Amino acid sequence: MKKLIALPSCNQTLLLLWISSGLLPIVFGTYQVGVGRADMTGPSAEITLMGYAKLTQKGCGIHLRQFARAFIFDDGTTRVVFVSADACMISHGLKNAVMEKLETKYNSTYTFENFILSGTHTHGAPGGFLMDVLYDITQLGYCKETLNAYANGIFLAIQRAHENIVEARVFINSVDVVNANINRSPASYEKNPQEERDKYDYNTDKTLRQLKITRSSDNVVIGAINWYAVHAVSVNNTNCLGSFVGAFASSNLGDVSPNLKGPICVNTGEECDYQTSTCNGENKYCIAMGPGDDMYESEEIIATRLFGKAKELLLNETSQEVTGPIKYIHQWVEMANQTAQIQNANGTIETVHGCLPAMGYAFAAGTTDGPGEFDFKQAQITDNPFWNLIRDFIFPPEPQDIECHYPKPILMNTGRLTVPYSWQPKIVSTQILLLGNFAMIAVPGEFTTMSGRRLRDTVKTALISSGGDPTTEVVLTGLSNTYTSYIATFEEYQLQRYEGAATIFGPHTLQIYQSIYKNLAEAIIQDRKVAAGPLPEDLSKKNLLSLITPVIFDTAGWFWNFGDVTQQPPDAAKIGDSVSVKFIAGHPRNDLMSEKTFLTVEKQNGANNWTVMATDANFETKFIWKRTNVIKGGSEVEIRWLIRDNVEPGTYRISHFGNYKYILGGIYPYKGTSKSFVVTKS
Repeated sequence: MKKLIALPSCNQTLLLLWISSGLLPIVFGTYQVGVGRADMTGPSAEITLMGYAKLTQKGCGIHLRQFARAFIFDDGTTRVVFVSADACMISHGLKNAVMEKLETKYNSTYTFENFILSGTHTHGAPGGFLMDVLYDITQLGYCKETLNAYANGIFLAIQRAHENIVEARVFINSVDVVNANINRSPASYEKNPQEERDKYDYNTDKTLRQLKITRSSDNVVIGAINWYAVHAVSVNNTNCLGSFVGAFASSNLGDVSPNLKGPICVNTGEECDYQTSTCNGENKYCIAMGPGDDMYESEEIIATRLFGKAKELLLNETSQEVTGPIKYIHQWVEMANQTAQIQNANGTIETVHGCLPAMGYAFAAGTTDGPGEFDFKQAQITDNPFWNLIRDFIFPPEPQDIECHYPKPILMNTGRLTVPYSWQPKIVSTQILLLGNFAMIAVPGEFTTMSGRRLRDTVKTALISSGGDPTTEVVLTGLSNTYTSYIATFEEYQLQRYEGAATIFGPHTLQIYQSIYKNLAEAIIQDRKVAAGPLPEDLSKKNLLSLITPVIFDTAGWFWNFGDVTQQPPDAAKIGDSVSVKFIAGHPRNDLMSEKTFLTVEKQNGANNWTVMATDANFETKFIWKRTNVIKGGSEVEIRWLIRDNVEPGTYRISHFGNYKYILGGIYPYKGTSKSFVVTKS
């Protein structure tokens, strides 16, 4: 037992009371913190990737594995958990599936109210897990394989964090990263008031905010959460590859792109139209790229820049310490029933209200990161008789819908569509977690740059004016708990580029959210209860639509076995080379290889000793699956390994692991290994 410093008797008594009551962590700035990471990789073949709404963009392997990263914070009285998941976004159905697992194991320790589940917004991971028709339709409906993989991985990450709780100190810091994002809708951003834009140096948020966790016993950094506003779309819609715990979480990324070269007309090399992002009236040629020569190089450049700055913060000794009690607040909100008070330019007060969900014409145009199909374009505020005819055949908008969403021309009246079930959420999750003087605002969608700035300012002002710590820092954690597309400012909405057209609750969506979160911020400081709100519909109880075909069987072909090598590596390779090996394979959906790998790159150390140097979770490897015979169920896997500068010379080999589905039933494992080859410096 540690010896206490001699104190007057009453102070000793007070100190012991603090210790026994759990208040000591608050006084001295230490918390009980757990961190955990788990594999949540979904089906890697023949499931459409989520994000670009492109039906033909089906998975064909793995570029990087998906992970869930969990962070538990406890002050001795209150516990909260934040999870950043490598998914395009989060649905109520996914969070509900995770909650069912948590309740079974931990009873009421973790709830909807004290748990934020946030998606990184990767556009290179399988979809089919959101359940709402609009978001699953380009995946051919609901994919149970995806949802189960995600729910299991997220739960396992939380379980690992729960089982590894230690006393820790928490710090916040920030740094600008000016060369990792651009605004993809500057014409919309410029609709915001000039005096407001003059407050900021850039038309995107350039600040990377970091929450660093240091173990108290030895001052070792055990985890970090980094928030930065950028779409995870360096890898575009032609892609088909899908101890310390660090997360790069999403923020107000709605109008923010990593494609730093900006959009050009790829057919002519000329600039795209500034407002509509078209080339001679067509959107399909206006595509943003860069900073690299191809999408994978661009991905690495942006990731390296963000990682470098995050590492700087980890090593920085001047971070501000997080101190104070932990609190949380949550409310379900039916957006169409909400109102807000706004002050018009002439000083009059007006009551505005939300709308039932609807998508505008420009939604179908896509963005410069991934253009849409047909003849739609951005900044489209007039409708088209042909598309109106199709829309009205499915479900025409009511006059009040048209008025509510004006000037958005409604293409999809999703709020009134109920066949076969909900097309978009009507009830959303709103939530704030407060770690002392650090607040996380969990928002159910993609806030644009200025929308995020306004909401952050609203919440910070409300927290401090209600008696909160004046040093409080606020981060917006996007795509959390529910997904409801975009949230543009009222001014941006008027232009009806993609972000405005996808602001589903109408032109005053942001103002309504500002009102809701202001109330939550005031209530959390005042320890005031708020109404729980109406629960969203549990779509998992529905007969969810799915046209996704299962794996029927696999065959290796005459005179071949699963795992046989059909293309061997060269006898020798050097730094900078890409080595390729091909195998006879089973379908990757037979076993997702969760917490395992479909491949290994191994280095020889001694006569019969091989050390794994890389797996399918490493950036330098690619696992590429190809269907070779649809009728016979034939498949081939290609494994590519880029030999990077840090690879030691020596003897290497590449192995593939998988499972095949026998035609008469049963799934069986197999393994294949290439011949060895020598890697040299040059």
